[in-house]
Amino acid sequence: MKFNFVKWQACGNDFVLVNAFNNEDVSEIRNNAEKICDRHFGAGADGVIFILPSKTADFRMQIINSDGSEAEMCGNGIRCFAKAVCELGLTDKRKFTVETGAGIIIPEIQPDGTVHVDMGKPVLEGDKIPVAGFGSNKVISENIEVDGQNYKMTCVSMGNPHCVVFVDDINAVELEKIGPKFEMHSFFPRKTNTEFVEVKNDEYVRMRVWERGAGITLACGTGSCATGVACILNKLTKRKINVELDGGVLTIEWADNNHIYMTGPATKVYEAVWTD
Repeated sequence: MKFNFVKWQACGNDFVLVNAFNNEDVSEIRNNAEKICDRHFGAGADGVIFILPSKTADFRMQIINSDGSEAEMCGNGIRCFAKAVCELGLTDKRKFTVETGAGIIIPEIQPDGTVHVDMGKPVLEGDKIPVAGFGSNKVISENIEVDGQNYKMTCVSMGNPHCVVFVDDINAVELEKIGPKFEMHSFFPRKTNTEFVEVKNDEYVRMRVWERGAGITLACGTGSCATGVACILNKLTKRKINVELDGGVLTIEWADNNHIYMTGPATKVYEAVWTD
């Protein structure tokens, strides 16, 4: 197995990007994503992202998590994807459409190099997120027991499921211990990403994340969007906030048109050839 790739990171959420826009066969790469993402014996990444052609958009993005599972979408990944397709010369547009497992996403590269992304509308119905036992009702500040402790969860889908938990002290959360137990909880038939959030003021929050299929990561774009929605549903912040992650800060806005907009950086780390 030999292929060219580019390593990108967005707020510390890092990815191996592979250009398959000309319909190259990437099945072997996809099947070895876990090996490629290994931080000791591989390139080291939270996931492998493929740049693919699309029949319904300018591009298609497929992301395989570091455990080999496929994710519907990735907010930090879409920003890396947007910068990468421009640098590779695949488009001269600054704003374009990307087909994902969560629908069509529209990133726009800003003059300062950040990427502004229309992430679409949040899904709030329990059975669509999905969260078992809530039917079509919203899941706002509902009880969940994990490892013998009671928490209040607010659940949102941004094309992938999120469980947002507000805490008084983010530093007191034993993320490595509690994260996998949230991910595998019986409430979540497709597992879940879990965000622990400390609200600093009505425009600024601190968030840490356990990502489904990846574990602890330095950032999560869709999780930041879900956090913004959860803050507003619980009447804790304004509609536009800054979310401080372990790897940086994202600006999230739940606009009046019901779309979520995310703005943040994406940086190329290196180019390389994988030889196995």
